[in-house]
Amino acid sequence: MPLSEHEQRMLEQMERALYAEDPKFATALEGSGLRTYTRRRVYQAVAGFLVGIALLMAGMVAKQVWLSVVGFLVMLGCAVLAVTGWRKAPKPGEQPPAGGPHARRQLRQKRSMMDRIEQRWQRRRDEQGGQ
Repeated sequence: MPLSEHEQRMLEQMERALYAEDPKFATALEGSGLRTYTRRRVYQAVAGFLVGIALLMAGMVAKQVWLSVVGFLVMLGCAVLAVTGWRKAPKPGEQPPAGGPHARRQLRQKRSMMDRIEQRWQRRRDEQGGQ
């Protein structure tokens, strides 16, 4: 549900007051923090992937199958982390959702739930109006 004009004005006034009162804190709350977090997570996953390759090769050289399996699992886990982190990273200039990295998923779930409720409501109104 979009904000009304009055609510939008109030929100803008609160933002301006926050910037005037504590600009350092206000800039820390902007989207660059989430982008930096996800970028760091992707870099860590890539480093872990390289460690997995090293473990896989070391297991093959030492003829230790369990070490190769551990290396493969590390590679697989880090690849999944890198891909999911890359997809979740906001684009430059994109406004991330407020409330942390998991807020986007929660917002999407709430929105889809509200969409389903709204569709049911419309269907009932249409069925009652058609009789």
